[in-house]
Amino acid sequence: MVATALQTRTRDPRIILNTVQEQVPHLVTDVGVEDLWEREVRLLLRDSVAVRSLAERILGQGIAYLITAMENPGVDMGVGYTVDIGVHQLILDTPLYFALCEEYNGGRYKHHAPLIERRRDGTVMRTAELLRQNGFTVDEELWSVDASDCSPCDNKVPDSH
Repeated sequence: MVATALQTRTRDPRIILNTVQEQVPHLVTDVGVEDLWEREVRLLLRDSVAVRSLAERILGQGIAYLITAMENPGVDMGVGYTVDIGVHQLILDTPLYFALCEEYNGGRYKHHAPLIERRRDGTVMRTAELLRQNGFTVDEELWSVDASDCSPCDNKVPDSH
């Protein structure tokens, strides 16, 4: 009998975020937090999420989405309202977002060009599956809560998600 070794790869959003810290060290020292993960969680808590555990879940899924979008250009993807909170947090912290683009999008800026009308065609759950295929753990609850209400981006904008 031949044993087959399965190699699984689970990507940790916290590690991914903290890996780019060397590119933007001033973001951490400026506010006195230990790493970028803590900085972004605190910003979410300050602006839009009331519970730390939820802020961490939203941030993790936002990172997973952005990295998957960057690593899969041209693939139709979209998030629901809840995960989009984490995506927007990362994009609004522009030095951090630029560092992510440098590392995961070949140094090119990944545009965020949302459409006004939401889609209700299953894109959210297809996107969650793409994240899973890209090595991320999917928080089923966060994706399914908005499964029928996608906030898509305009595919006419070059290199956008």
